[in-house]
Amino acid sequence: MTEDQKPTNNWHHETDDNNVIWLCLDKPESSANVLSESVLREFDTLLFGFESNVPKGIVIYSGKSSGFVMGADINEFTTIESADEAFDLIRLGQQLFNRLEALPCPTVAAINGFCLGGGFELALACKYRLALENDKAIIGLPEVQLGLHPGFGGTVRSVNMAGVRNAMQLMLTGKPIRVDKALRQGFIDEISTAEKWRDAAVSLLTSGKPKATAPLLDRLLNLGVVRPFIVRTLTAQVSGRARKEHYPAPYAMIDLWSRYGATGNDVYEAEARSFAELMIGPTSRNLVRVFFLQNRLKAQGNKPKEKIQKVHVVGAGVMGGDIAAWCALRGLQVTLQDRAEKYITPALERAAKLFDKRVRKPQERAAVGARLKGDVAGDGVAEADLIIEAIYENLEAKQSLYEKIQATMKSDAILATNTSSIRLEELRTVLRDPDRFIGIHFFNPVAKLPLVEIVRCEDTQQKVLDAGFGFVKGIGKFPLECASSPGFVVNRILGPYMAEAMYLAESGVALTSIDSAAEAFGMPMGPIELIDSVGLDVALHVSKVLGTAFDREVPGTLAEMVEKKHLGRKSGQGFYRWENGKVVKPPSDNAKPAAELIDRLILPMVNEAVACLSERVVTEADLLDAGVIFGTGFAPFRGGPLQYARERGIDNITEALDHLAAEFGERFRPHAGWDAFAVKE
Repeated sequence: MTEDQKPTNNWHHETDDNNVIWLCLDKPESSANVLSESVLREFDTLLFGFESNVPKGIVIYSGKSSGFVMGADINEFTTIESADEAFDLIRLGQQLFNRLEALPCPTVAAINGFCLGGGFELALACKYRLALENDKAIIGLPEVQLGLHPGFGGTVRSVNMAGVRNAMQLMLTGKPIRVDKALRQGFIDEISTAEKWRDAAVSLLTSGKPKATAPLLDRLLNLGVVRPFIVRTLTAQVSGRARKEHYPAPYAMIDLWSRYGATGNDVYEAEARSFAELMIGPTSRNLVRVFFLQNRLKAQGNKPKEKIQKVHVVGAGVMGGDIAAWCALRGLQVTLQDRAEKYITPALERAAKLFDKRVRKPQERAAVGARLKGDVAGDGVAEADLIIEAIYENLEAKQSLYEKIQATMKSDAILATNTSSIRLEELRTVLRDPDRFIGIHFFNPVAKLPLVEIVRCEDTQQKVLDAGFGFVKGIGKFPLECASSPGFVVNRILGPYMAEAMYLAESGVALTSIDSAAEAFGMPMGPIELIDSVGLDVALHVSKVLGTAFDREVPGTLAEMVEKKHLGRKSGQGFYRWENGKVVKPPSDNAKPAAELIDRLILPMVNEAVACLSERVVTEADLLDAGVIFGTGFAPFRGGPLQYARERGIDNITEALDHLAAEFGERFRPHAGWDAFAVKE
C-alpha cells in the first residue's frame, strides 16, 4: 500500500496494490469528525481526482476512535443568516454526495461508531455500508431534534434503501438505532469485527452486489395513488407528539415524501429548499441554541482530580431509591440505607425493573445489579466517596442524620443533600466542615429527567463543587450550579406557574382548558396534570416553602385535596383520575385558548426567571434558560424563558405583566430585575 500526497487538512488517502483507495476523514484538533464547509470543499477536490482517474474502489473510513462522522458542523449553523445562504451550502453537500454515488467504481463506508445526520447521509451515498460490531445506538438521522430534516439527500436515499416505513421512523423520531437493527432494516449491508473490517470492506467492493433497495411493498407504497393513505397515518403519529406550529420539521419531511415519493430530479432541490427555510426559522434557531446550552451545562466546573466511585444513599423512598439505581446503572458502586429492610426492598425491586429495561445482556444486567446493595446498618458510609441524603423534608431529622454520618465518613468524602426546599445554610450548622456540604438535587422520575441542581453556599469549596459537577456528568445528567435559595431554580420557577393554575381552577376555568393553554404555548404537559404527576402533597410542601419565603398565598385547594388523600397519580385520584399510571381526563371542548389565559400561566414563570437571574441564584442567563428547559420541560423550541422574553420583546412582557397585575393582583407585578436585564440585552 502506498501513501499518496496528502491534498487536504481533513482527508488523507492511500492506494493499495489493487488500486483501491482507502480514504480517511480525520478532522484535526477535533475529537469527532463533522462535515464542516472546509471538509466538504476538500472532498470536492478529491472527487475531481477520482472522477478523472477512476480507482478500482474506494473505502471511506474514520481516523477517529469516537466514530465515523457525527454530522454537520452545527457551529456553522449560527453563522447562516438567509435561506439562500443555507440553500447554497446544502446544495453543495447534495451535489458532492450525488457525485460520490455516481462514481463508476464501487464505494464502501466503514462505520466504526457514531454515524449520524450528514455522516449517515454520506454513508447512504456509498454503494455499500459496513458497520463494525457495536452494542450502542449509533446510526441515525437526528436532524428533527434541531428542528430540521436531512438535507444531503437523506430524505430520498433512506426511503429508497430501507423503505418509507423504516426511513420515516428513523427520521421522524430522530432516535438512532443499533447496527443489528440497521442491518435488519436494510440501512447497512454487513457487520464486521474490528479486527477484520478491512478484509470485509474489500470483500464488499469485489462482491458485485447491487446497491440495496427497499422491499417491493415499500416501493409500492411510494406510488402516488397509495401515498395519501400513508401520509394520513404518519401525520396522525406526529401530531400526537408535536404541533405543526411548534415543530414544523417532521411535517415538512412528510410533505416532501408526499409530493415526490423519494423519486425524480426535483426532489433533491426541494429537500434543500425545505431544509433552508427550516434552518432560518425560529424553531430551529432555538433548538440549535438548546444544543449549545447542553454544552454550557456540561462545561461547568474544573475537572476533579479524583472520580467518585462509591456512593452511599440514605433514604430508600422513590427519590432516594431511584438515585441509587441510576448511579449503579451508570457504573458506580452503591449502598442504599434506610431504617429497615422492608423500606429498601421496594427500591431494589424498582431498580431491577430499570436494569431489565436498560441493559440487554443478562451477564451485564447481573453485573449492574451487583453494584447496588441494601445497607440497613449504614456500613457503606465509611467507604463512600459521596453520601447523598434523601430522607423526608425535616430539618431536625436531617441534622440528626448528618451528625451520625460525619462520625464515620472519610475525611475527603462529600456529604450532599437532595433537599428540594430547605436552605443549605440551615442544614449545615451541625457539620464540622460546612464548606464541604452541597446540594445535589435530582428530579422525579430520576431515569427520565436530565437536570440535577448543584446547590452551593457563598463559601462552598470549589473543589467540592467540581466533584459534584463531575459526579453528575459522569452519570449522564446535566448539572446546574445554583445558590442556596428557597426553591432553588426549578421549583421556584414552577411554583408561580402551578399556583396560577390553582387560581384559575378556583375561578371556574375548566381543568382541561388550563392544561390546553399551557400545551398550546408548548409545554410538554399542562400544570394540572403536572401537579397530579409530582403529587399534590409535594406541591403543597413546595408551595408552603415558597409562600413563606416570598410572602405568597398558598392556594387553599391543594391543602383540601391533600387532607382528603387525593394526592394525584400516586393515589389514583387528584385533580384527574389515574388508571395504571395513566391520566384519565374529561372531554375537552378543543377551543383555542385565549392569549390572556396563556399569559397568566407562562408570564409568572418568565418573571420568576428574571428574579432568579437578578438575585444571582444562577449567574448567567444562558445557564438559567438551560436549567429551566431541562428541569421543567419549558418549551424547548422557544429557547428558554429569557430567550422567549427577548424574542417577544421585554417591553411587551412587562406591559403584559402590569396589565395582569392591575386586573388580578400584585403576584403579576414585574420584578425589579427587568430593568437590568433590558440594559444587558
